[in-house]
Amino acid sequence: MDEQALQGMLIGMLPTPAYMFGAIVFGIIGFVAYRFGKKTARSKIKWLGVVLMLFPYVTGSDTRLLYLVGSGLCVALYYYRNE
Repeated sequence: MDEQALQGMLIGMLPTPAYMFGAIVFGIIGFVAYRFGKKTARSKIKWLGVVLMLFPYVTGSDTRLLYLVGSGLCVALYYYRNE
């Protein structure tokens, strides 16, 4: 395999800027939720924060899946905020 084909293959494996932005935003939301859940002793909020921080590693490089799962987890955070 020549160098140019290898370089093209490696560039194709990189995540898109939209994926990187979403992963950072959901990670920050997850960190804030984790800290809030830990401070107020709300275990559901704390664990949803942990999941929000870690799920981008599981979704691969599928941007639509990242935003779909992240939005669902944020809705769950909103739902459990007063429990």
